[in-house]
Amino acid sequence: MKQLTEGIDYYILPDGRLVFTEAYHLKRGVCCGNGCLHCPYQYINVSEPRRSELLNRRTNEQNTG
Repeated sequence: MKQLTEGIDYYILPDGRLVFTEAYHLKRGVCCGNGCLHCPYQYINVSEPRRSELLNRRTNEQNTG
């Protein structure tokens, strides 16, 4: 697998968690079903009701921010 680049493929939260970026997910090419924060695939492989919760949260965040 290609080497990942911090700031492009991922970033690290202050608490130490690693977060993949939208660019990483686009390179990967498919939704993994884990409900990733920057999923560009509309959480297509996430089971309900979690998928609807994630989509609603994303919509709410876009409308308030």
